[in-house]
Amino acid sequence: MDELRRFRRAVTVWAAGGQEAAAGAVVARELARGVTVVVLVEGASDEVALEALAARRGRDLGAEGVAVVPLGGATSIGHFLDVCGPPGLGLPLAGLCDIGEERHFRRHLARVGLGSPVDRDELAELGFQVCVADLEDELIRALGPETVQRVIEEQGETRPFRTFQGQPAQRDRPVEHQLRRFMGTHSGRKALYAGALVARLEAGRVPGPLERLLAGGGGGGSGV
Repeated sequence: MDELRRFRRAVTVWAAGGQEAAAGAVVARELARGVTVVVLVEGASDEVALEALAARRGRDLGAEGVAVVPLGGATSIGHFLDVCGPPGLGLPLAGLCDIGEERHFRRHLARVGLGSPVDRDELAELGFQVCVADLEDELIRALGPETVQRVIEEQGETRPFRTFQGQPAQRDRPVEHQLRRFMGTHSGRKALYAGALVARLEAGRVPGPLERLLAGGGGGGSGV
């Protein structure tokens, strides 16, 4: 396990609390010197998308010391800010969240002394970007539903998707909604399609939150 991966595991253990938290803190503090910025994202699909887009642009985030850390859910942001932010390691921070979880990020950034963001623009100034409504929605809108369905076909999942479309709760919904919900029906499917959809993005069609995050946010936000 490389040092950056060990760091990410250590901060996750530390943030979770419990009996192993103290040991996680020791390891995280030891390895933090090799970290240039911590990017806090909601889940594995966000991590996959960000790293895949960076790789397409010839960047290796791990080699740059960029630690992309999935929170395992936006409500954990406070614990990770306590660990990685001013109360803990004091590292440069950036992040990505869904619009429905924006309030958690704003509240906890203010609590740990990282400004007092009241809206999305002020979050961006701190290096934190917001997806509308979530990463999957951003990617579907960027590519268009026809392209996304071709990607589903390439993954050999056209039949499961058609079955899903035929469910009573989905029949009358727009195809964009069906695609988004389909990606969340099985564990690991969001991450699978995050990488596959990013691979199909054309220049100039990258969702804004991903583009801005890789470009370094805005204003005083941490660069990624």
